Amino acid sequence: MGRKRFKLGKLVNDIPLNYKFFLIYFVGVLLPIMVINLVFLDRISDLIKSREQQNLEISLERARKDIHDFIEGGVAVSYALTTDKNLYEMLDRTYANPLDFYDTFNNQLRDRMSSYMPVNNQIERISVFTTNSSVVSGGNYQVITSHVLKSDWYKQWKAAKTQVLVTAYHLNANNNLAATVPYLSVIKGMDNYSSLNEYQKLLRIDLDISKIYDYIVRERDYLSLYLVNERNEIIMSAESGYQSGTKEPYPVFELLDDKQTEDVHILPIGSANYLKGWRMIGITEGERISQAIMEMRMYAGLLASTVTLISFAFIYVMLRSYNYRVKRLSRHMQKVTNEKFDLIRIDEGRDEIGGLIQNFNIMTSRMNSLINDVYKLEIQKKNLEMERVRAELNFLQSQMNPHFLFNTLNAILVVCTKNNYADVTDIIKSLSKLLRRLLSWKEDLVSLQEEMTFIEMYLKIEKFRFRDKFEYQFEIDEQSLQYKIPKLSMQPLVENSCKHGLQTIEGLGIIKVKTVVKDARLSITVTDNGKGMEVSKLKEIMYSVRNEGSSEANIGIRNVYRRLELYYNDQVRFGITSSPNEGTEVSFDIPLKLLERIQ
Repeated sequence: MGRKRFKLGKLVNDIPLNYKFFLIYFVGVLLPIMVINLVFLDRISDLIKSREQQNLEISLERARKDIHDFIEGGVAVSYALTTDKNLYEMLDRTYANPLDFYDTFNNQLRDRMSSYMPVNNQIERISVFTTNSSVVSGGNYQVITSHVLKSDWYKQWKAAKTQVLVTAYHLNANNNLAATVPYLSVIKGMDNYSSLNEYQKLLRIDLDISKIYDYIVRERDYLSLYLVNERNEIIMSAESGYQSGTKEPYPVFELLDDKQTEDVHILPIGSANYLKGWRMIGITEGERISQAIMEMRMYAGLLASTVTLISFAFIYVMLRSYNYRVKRLSRHMQKVTNEKFDLIRIDEGRDEIGGLIQNFNIMTSRMNSLINDVYKLEIQKKNLEMERVRAELNFLQSQMNPHFLFNTLNAILVVCTKNNYADVTDIIKSLSKLLRRLLSWKEDLVSLQEEMTFIEMYLKIEKFRFRDKFEYQFEIDEQSLQYKIPKLSMQPLVENSCKHGLQTIEGLGIIKVKTVVKDARLSITVTDNGKGMEVSKLKEIMYSVRNEGSSEANIGIRNVYRRLELYYNDQVRFGITSSPNEGTEVSFDIPLKLLERIQ
């Protein structure tokens, strides 16, 4: 037995040091890491699948509960209204004329429906329909006409024969018979009081379907959710919202044909009779679970790779430490011959090579100190000279500041005033104000009034250049002056009109700047009667404006467009219209809700 150990020891001792370290690395580090990863990978995958399955179930139940509470809120309001005896009495009364009805409406009916809206924010509209023809249709009260009798929602309510009906349907949009608007409504007949049934009365509560869409989209990271009615029709989904592309919602059978059973999760919305058949269907394609498993595998692989790399680096350092230190010592000795006295800044170690490195560093430090003593005075003189030159440069630069420029302009202004150079005086005043305004603007957003003042000073300077060939006009909506816009978002448009629109025309050039507040938007337009441009040129400019990688041409307009886009995203509308020899119009408008107002 001792003989075998001796042979094994001899065999180990005969292995070269490089190979010995690599064998230790592969057998003692890399192989255990690979075995551990393979053993536990499947177990961790099962745990992740179980956790993700629970997350999917929680997500589906959360969406179902929110939608159930959403519908139940509308149903609760319908019960409250259908038990309102005063409402029955006023709807069952025959009014002598519209004035008689309006009197009752103003005193009793006007706020009866709206009182439920703040508490039940899922309700979009409450409507009461009646066959009482003496009621004036409008607002929350409507007469049942032939159009109502032919509507989808009325037919569904008649066919349902239930006390409460929750249904989804489409109605034609106002003034547009070709377009339809989706509705989700709670419909309930008003027949609680047998003594007040002279006229048929029907309550319809329209729910805000956008909130249901928000519930469904909220869970999109977990499931693709579909709200399905009792007729197996998809009412709402994250992909297409309320099925607005067709008059009839998509059948759910087409959705489920190619799905695996484990990928489909179905949960009834509620147990009430009016929610019978309504359910929430959640479909997972396995992406989330697969992604979670993939992330786990990537993490495990990254961890294993990191451990492997660190251990390999350690083995490499151990093997190469002596060779590395000798090479560093040789390179630094070569630097000494080139008059570079750098220290070897490594951990020398306590072996013989470490001693050599320590002695080299001591020698190099002493040589460097002697050289520093010899050149110390000369270096100090050079430093003093450099400081003197730097001070002179700072002094010269300090003279070229805005105050020096303003003082010079004011001196010229005094001379022009004494010599009655009225035109030059005005233009210097405008230029001075313009420069001061440019340097004093610290904030990015300025009032429209400030922007217009700046443009007027700029146009005065241009007026001085063009003389009688140039005029400008302002049409300013007083209401628009209270809003703030990005500074210099109008001046480049005016400058382009002067530079490209008016310089080449023979007649009187006119630039018109117009601001107006209309349809909850601030609209700004700059128009000139210049040479205009061809359609191809206009397309080229619009392409240049909307693409950062385009040429340097039209950089002023492009900067305006990019700044507006950065501030207001896709809410800003920017446009250019032009015709040859008829002028050019550049305009943009911004929603008022995105604009700051002057305090």
